[in-house]
Amino acid sequence: MSTKPAALPTNLMEAVRYFADPDVCVEFVAKLRWVDGPECPACGSTEHSYLTTRRLWKCKSCKKQYSVKKGTIFEDSAISLDKWLCAIWLIANAKNGISSYELGRSIGVTQKSAWFVLHRIRLAMSTGSFESDDKLEGTIEVDETFIGGKANNMSNSARKARTTHGGATGKTVIVGLVERGGEVRAAVVPDTKASTLRAAIDGNVEPGATVYTDAYMGYRNLRTGYTHGHVDHSNREYVKGDVHTNTIENFWSLLKRGLNGTYISVEPYHLFRYLDERMFTFNERWQDDQGRFLAVMAMVSGRRITYAELTGKL
Repeated sequence: MSTKPAALPTNLMEAVRYFADPDVCVEFVAKLRWVDGPECPACGSTEHSYLTTRRLWKCKSCKKQYSVKKGTIFEDSAISLDKWLCAIWLIANAKNGISSYELGRSIGVTQKSAWFVLHRIRLAMSTGSFESDDKLEGTIEVDETFIGGKANNMSNSARKARTTHGGATGKTVIVGLVERGGEVRAAVVPDTKASTLRAAIDGNVEPGATVYTDAYMGYRNLRTGYTHGHVDHSNREYVKGDVHTNTIENFWSLLKRGLNGTYISVEPYHLFRYLDERMFTFNERWQDDQGRFLAVMAMVSGRRITYAELTGKL
């Protein structure tokens, strides 16, 4: 295998040059995956030989061959690692996301392939924070938002139904929590009932923490178990001393900017994947481009999704 350049790339131009050599790509991914050297995915043996011309390892124990892609989001992909790594660099550092059409043009693959690549990368970005045992502490802002079609783009009958039954009718509900100075967590939920919102908060926030919300009635039961404060947006009250929900609303703005401006149309059953992407970039906002790229690369192993799973054709 070739010797990689001395320094890791710090911007896109450097990344394209850095990963232009296939041997450098393999060595880079291999060192991230296997700190102590390649390990056979089949039997776990570290005894191997390297087939230079094919860029494969051969296990001396079970005799099976394996590539650096095995057991990662890259598995069974004919797309070369240089394109994969540049795609990860692009999406990890795109504040408003990157469409499959744009990515396809940028790395030289079809729109269909780019769409699949993006969803695999979003899988790597997923931290599963909403099911985490580590709970948010300190001051927490909580809010819900609705994702769906705009009334002025609907037919007259659909617009009338939306007006009659409320603006959230037919939309997908997301509840979000953000720890001030910390991470954001969000998930698609079935409704905005008090029990649903309370379950999301209890599962993610330390008891006794300070929780700030808007004046929605569904949050009134937070008086038990938390220090609860709220602002009443209907009365144009947005900040009341330290009480506000501006941080979580900023996250909603970033999410919707990507959904409405970059991705245009997102199916409800894929929404959580786009949510994972935006949560990752928001939570890694303190990092530079290289840091965000390496953060995604650290999570590519042990994750895989097939095209049939993505399209519901299993």
